[in-house]
Amino acid sequence: MNEYDSDKMRDVLQASHAMEMTEIAEEADVLLLNTCSIREKAQEKVFSAIGRWRKIKNKRPDVIIGVGGCVASQEGAAIQKRAPYVDIVFGPQTLHRLPELLDQARHSDKRVVDISFPEIEKFDSLPEPRAEGPKAFVSIMEGCSKYCTFCVVPYTRGEEISRPLNDVIKEITSLAEQGVREINLLGQNVNAYRGDMDDREIADFSLLLHYVVAVEGIDRIRFTTSHPAEYTDEIIEAFAEIPELVNHLHLPVQSGSDHILANMKRGYTRSEYLEIMNKMKAVRPGISLSSDFIIGFPGETEQEFEDTMALIEEVGFDFSYSFIYSARPGTPAAELADDVSEEVKKQRLKKLKTRLDEMTMDVSNSMVDTVQTVLVEGVSKKNPLQVTGRTENNRVVNFTGHPRLAGQFVDVKITEALPNSLRGRLVESSIQKIITN
Repeated sequence: MNEYDSDKMRDVLQASHAMEMTEIAEEADVLLLNTCSIREKAQEKVFSAIGRWRKIKNKRPDVIIGVGGCVASQEGAAIQKRAPYVDIVFGPQTLHRLPELLDQARHSDKRVVDISFPEIEKFDSLPEPRAEGPKAFVSIMEGCSKYCTFCVVPYTRGEEISRPLNDVIKEITSLAEQGVREINLLGQNVNAYRGDMDDREIADFSLLLHYVVAVEGIDRIRFTTSHPAEYTDEIIEAFAEIPELVNHLHLPVQSGSDHILANMKRGYTRSEYLEIMNKMKAVRPGISLSSDFIIGFPGETEQEFEDTMALIEEVGFDFSYSFIYSARPGTPAAELADDVSEEVKKQRLKKLKTRLDEMTMDVSNSMVDTVQTVLVEGVSKKNPLQVTGRTENNRVVNFTGHPRLAGQFVDVKITEALPNSLRGRLVESSIQKIITN
């Protein structure tokens, strides 16, 4: 979501002020920091980053410094109070107002703050989408209304607001016409999508998936991130009916303990989560499954942690993301006694990550000597004689190939599994197909 928002910041300023990106801060006329507050110490990292820009501001007072994103939404004017050299503070829902905020900052001595939640206005005001390669993110909704006790998102991005179905499909169609082959649908709680239709009906997420696959040129669909409490049978049926949906599902569980899940206010039980996983395996044998885990939530006992370890074994995750619990200001969980010691949290996290890493490597090793369909993204950063792409289960594959393969789906035989990527070679049938085309 932050990548998507950062791209849109660039797009709106390019459209309004003909600005171009630079990777060299000292060359910039505008310095923007897009922030995330999901993890601990995010605020301190923000002030550390903009502190480095202060030297640039001292030398060139006309440089505009802006802080956006969730930390900006959470902290508001307090950012400028602590760092008075910051000119603009704006939230995730007001990034489309950047041109106006920039003009205000340039033409007055007042510092500007806009961290309001104007709902769907953001998407109505963005310029036409611009493709950069064969993959693209498309945000279909904003915010979250689940209010999990540990999560700051509802307070920094607001309640769930879905874009109208036609607007989403129009954006995807435009991207497909520019050569995009893979779409990643975005939302803080993407499967809660409820978009208005022309006939005044409401399209749920499963219906949206059927509309997306009907867009000519879109041959691969992903989505990030979904919530178990709203993972319906209709979404599971979509996986049975839509081959373009990748054979991978990321479904955050957070804990394997019913007691902890209840305290987190997740809205489902361990058995209900497992039921979803089993249904997905039934419609998509061999599907790659990944998740998120929070370790050391207040009150987590050793047995409750072991319940999480047991869940991992029962599901058989491909890869996952795991974090030590950290209290987020303003959330209900921040009021709970953080009674799991830091040492215990680190021990548990190490045990969890070690097992998850083993499972990831087991899956990678099992892919050796198999043929995988890969969407070629471009030239490999590590070897200019190779190209790089991703498998359906989201693994990076590097192999020898011509740069003109970018944007094409090719068959690659996996020859080696590395910790963070795979190596392979283009199979003969793909070579013949490319020559024919």
